[in-house]
Amino acid sequence: MMVDDALKAAAHINASRLLESVETLARFGAREDGGVDRPALSPIDIGARRFLIDRAAALGCTVRTDACANLFFRHPGLEDLPPVMTGSHVDTQPTGGKLDGSYGVLAGFECLAALNDAGIRTRRPLEVVAWTNEEGTRFQPGAMGSSAFVDPALIERYGRAQDSDGISLDSALAAHREAFPLLQTRVVDTTAHAFIELHIEQGPLLELANVPLGVVSGIQGVRWYAVRCRGIAAHAGTTPMHARHDAMTLAVAVRAEIETLAYQLGGDDTRITFGRWTVVPNSINTIASEVTFTIDFRHPDAVVLSAFDRQLADCVSRHAVTLAALFTHAPVDFAPAVIQRVADACEALGAPSRRITSGAFHDAMYLAKHCPSAMLFVPSRGGISHNPLEATDDDHLVLGARALAHCLVYLCNEAP
Repeated sequence: MMVDDALKAAAHINASRLLESVETLARFGAREDGGVDRPALSPIDIGARRFLIDRAAALGCTVRTDACANLFFRHPGLEDLPPVMTGSHVDTQPTGGKLDGSYGVLAGFECLAALNDAGIRTRRPLEVVAWTNEEGTRFQPGAMGSSAFVDPALIERYGRAQDSDGISLDSALAAHREAFPLLQTRVVDTTAHAFIELHIEQGPLLELANVPLGVVSGIQGVRWYAVRCRGIAAHAGTTPMHARHDAMTLAVAVRAEIETLAYQLGGDDTRITFGRWTVVPNSINTIASEVTFTIDFRHPDAVVLSAFDRQLADCVSRHAVTLAALFTHAPVDFAPAVIQRVADACEALGAPSRRITSGAFHDAMYLAKHCPSAMLFVPSRGGISHNPLEATDDDHLVLGARALAHCLVYLCNEAP
C-alpha cells in the first residue's frame, strides 16, 4: 500500500499546474530582464506569501507561522504523529531568478495538490514550509528562518539586524503580523519525522553528467576570512620598483600562495574564491598602502578545513599580514536513511540519479540538526543561478516534483 500510494502520488503531479505556479509566483517582484527581486518580508514578499496562503486554504491545508515569520502549510494525517516536512524559501537575490528556493516551495504545493487529486490520506501530516530570509540579502545572516526554527534563542539577536534603510527585522516581523493577523502560531513541540528540500543545483555537475536528479548527501563546510596587507603609499611615477612597499604586490603574492595550499589540501573538491577586494587609496597613480581581500574556502571534509585553517595562519604569519575570521560552518552530513529514500524514489520512477554534495548553503543544513534530513537536486541550465538567466528544463522540474511526491508519501506512511 505504501509503495502503491507513493507511485500514485508521483503520477498525479500535474506538469501544467506546477509550471504555471512558477510563473505566477515570479510575478511578485518581476524584473524587466525576466528575473525576480523579492526581498524577505518586503511588501512584494508579503504579496507572494498571501498568494501561498490563499492557495493552501484552497487545498484544504491549515496555515501557521512562528516568531521568524516562517509559514507552515499543513496537510492533515490520519494519526497525530510528527510530520514530514518539505519546502524551501521564496525570497530572492536582487537579480535573482524564478527557481532558487521558490521551486522547492511550489513543488511541495504541487505534492499537496497531487495527494488531493489522488485521494491519498497519509498516516503522518505533511507540512510544506516557506522559510524566511534564506538569501540574507535584506537582513544578515541568511537562513534566519530555518536556523531560528531549530534554535529559537537566535531570534532575539536576529531581531536587531537592520536592512540598508535602517528597518530592523523586528519591525519587518511586526509588519508581517499586521498583514496576517489571523495566522495561528506553530509551536515546536516535537521533532519532525523527516525533512526533504527540493532545489535547483545552482551548479553545472548534473547537466555535465547528463543526469536529471541529484541525491544530495550533504553540504560542504566553509571558511570565510579577510586578509589585510599593508604597504606605504607613494608616487607611481617617481618611486623605483626596488624601493616600493606595495600592498597590492604583497596581496597578489599572498593570494597565490593561499590558492596553492588550498588545492594541495583539497584536491578536486576544493572551492576557493577571493571575491571582495578593497584598495587604499585606490588611485591610478598611487602605490597602494593597504589591500584587504576576502577568502571563501569550501570543502566537504572537516579534516581538510581544519588543515586549511592551520596552514593559512602560517602563511599570513610568514608574510606579516593580518588575518580575520569572518564566518565558519562545519560540513553537514544528511541522514543515511533519508538519503536512501531519495535514491529509492529516483529508482522507482526509473530516473537516473547521482550522489552529489551541495556547494551552496540551504535551509536543510539547519534542519539536519532538528530531524533526519536530505535534499534532492534538479539540473541548472549552464550551472547558472542568482541570475535572471537561471533556468531548468520543464521536464526536469516535473520529474523532481514527482520524485519528491514519492519520497514524501513513503515517509508520511512510515510507522512511529
